[in-house]
Amino acid sequence: MGSIKKFQVTFDCAEPERVARFWCEVLGYVAPPPPKGFDTWDDFHSSRSPEDRGAWFACSDPEGDGPRLYFQRVPEGKVVKNRVHLDVRVGTGLVGEERLATLEAECTRLMALGAVRVKLLTADEENESCILMQDIEGNEFCLD
Repeated sequence: MGSIKKFQVTFDCAEPERVARFWCEVLGYVAPPPPKGFDTWDDFHSSRSPEDRGAWFACSDPEGDGPRLYFQRVPEGKVVKNRVHLDVRVGTGLVGEERLATLEAECTRLMALGAVRVKLLTADEENESCILMQDIEGNEFCLD
């Protein structure tokens, strides 16, 4: 068997820094400091050509365990279902009402950040309940 590889998850979006900062709040990730030679990200963006300003942003797990998230601006909007779907694990090990209460509390927190609740998928014989949501640009993800 080969070695485990580190990986990055890339999001295509319209406003990379805005979407990245949303996901920082969702996951407890952190944004990197501005590039060397710049005091702020605004200073960095101002130094770029107009078409390159805000073209990308990234964030990462402060503990270094989770994958880096990279956000890149693309000209086209989201047309249909996104092809990468994150399950945000907030109810691991919980079942029934305790799980639902935890999912609902996190859903409420994320809606205050601009997320949209799509629907509650209730438990069946195989799966526990989860909440289908959308981020601030309409990408679907689940609270699981």
